[in-house]
Amino acid sequence: MQDHFTGQPTRIQGRLLPGAEARRDLQHDHERRLAALARLGAAAAECGLRADTDRDLVLLAEDEVSLLEGTDATWARFGAAIRELRALLPLRPLEDFGFPATPLATAEGDASPESEATNPLEEANARLRRIGGGVEAWAFAAEADASVYKFYLPREEGRIGSEFGFRPGDETTLRAEAGLGSYRGLLEKLLLVHALGGMATEVVAVTPEGILVAKQALGEPLAQGDDMSLALPAGLIEIPSRFLRANRDHPRLFFLEAGDGATTRPYLVADLHARNFVRCVDGALRVIDLVAAPWPGEITAREPLIADWLARVRSDPAASALPGASDDEL
Repeated sequence: MQDHFTGQPTRIQGRLLPGAEARRDLQHDHERRLAALARLGAAAAECGLRADTDRDLVLLAEDEVSLLEGTDATWARFGAAIRELRALLPLRPLEDFGFPATPLATAEGDASPESEATNPLEEANARLRRIGGGVEAWAFAAEADASVYKFYLPREEGRIGSEFGFRPGDETTLRAEAGLGSYRGLLEKLLLVHALGGMATEVVAVTPEGILVAKQALGEPLAQGDDMSLALPAGLIEIPSRFLRANRDHPRLFFLEAGDGATTRPYLVADLHARNFVRCVDGALRVIDLVAAPWPGEITAREPLIADWLARVRSDPAASALPGASDDEL
């Protein structure tokens, strides 16, 4: 199949759900994209270039350092790293998706009166029909096949999406609060949605303005306020309230399996309310969005109770906060 907007191969179309092999391929693409961004950051540092945010890296053009690549191996590695990321995250203008060429105001209050910048996603689009959206992204259904395209808008200081930050809690060891995120955090979020058996997600492009475009199959939304506590994805582990509280619904621990299948990395996953689920064509409920962050290992390593629980729960998801005691008794 070809994507109607980019002409590139796609594994997602309308309400159809990709098969098991296609899902594995999408998962692999998410992992490769994150690894490519990490290599690009390392290559830039080798060349003495400091990126204020990872947006500076994500928007590098393929020929950004072409004149320097012949000078030494360090610059050659940098150029190769840019091209590797561009192959996995192509730069495409909003016009490719049917929007007018209009300057973008990337954050509230960001545009001065002189710039007259507006949000092109608000303009009429004959090829996309808006179906929802929130603080992070605007969602549209393609008129051609009803595939869902999500446009994640950059915000102030080159930030995008949402992710958790951690601080000591007053009544609990840790407090997790969602705030502005990074491009890496957004790409990790899309990987986690997929790893949790959620709606298959394809990263389509990033625009020169920094808007990241993702694609999902179309599902039926749930009624706002539905109780999701008994319908959360498999693999999520409840976190004892004495250890952590978060300002999003249903905070859970999730061990993300690395591409090698031999290692896992813990994440905090939350914001699992009804609006972040859809019912798919096969009747199953699947998560389409969430808020997450890597588990703060450096902080919790200094907390013996949490460190011990984390080690035990990795192999036994039902492990209690304290060995030999039920959480209901604590």
